[in-house]
Amino acid sequence: MTNPVNNPDYSGQYAPGQSSQHPYPAAQSPASVPAHYGTAQPPAAMGLLFKERNPIITWLVFPIITLGIYVYVWYYKIHKEMAEFDRRRQAPVAGPVLVLFFLGWTVIAPLVSFYNTGQRIQNAQRASGLQPTCSPILSCLLTFVFGLNILYMQSELNKIVDRYPGAPEGAQVPLYV
Repeated sequence: MTNPVNNPDYSGQYAPGQSSQHPYPAAQSPASVPAHYGTAQPPAAMGLLFKERNPIITWLVFPIITLGIYVYVWYYKIHKEMAEFDRRRQAPVAGPVLVLFFLGWTVIAPLVSFYNTGQRIQNAQRASGLQPTCSPILSCLLTFVFGLNILYMQSELNKIVDRYPGAPEGAQVPLYV
């Protein structure tokens, strides 16, 4: 089977029941898509790309301005975006935020939540065709170093966004695993 990304005659149809909307902006023809998109098989599914955020602003600036409230907003948003990115996986959206909000004092519950979030980021990286680089354990450990886990997790999520250059936030993108 030919690679749909490198095939100029490709119509944009991936599989029966999936969207026929092409996953890249109209300005990009399949021939102009970088070669690293190419895989030997057509996409397994389609997902919605999430927002690229500046890790420093996410980790330091917005939490200071909002007196820490932004951390909860960010945590909710990344879980919602990961759920929309790969709908094949059942991903909780509000649950992880509630764990941080109501069980943050227990220390163990937030660590479990951060570990699970690291695993979800790994799954999203796999789905986008990347080699998973997010470490759930490192995500937990960085919690104790000035809350650097937020910076780390956002940096790992941005790698997925970088996998689809030129695709705007919310665009349908191919998932390969």
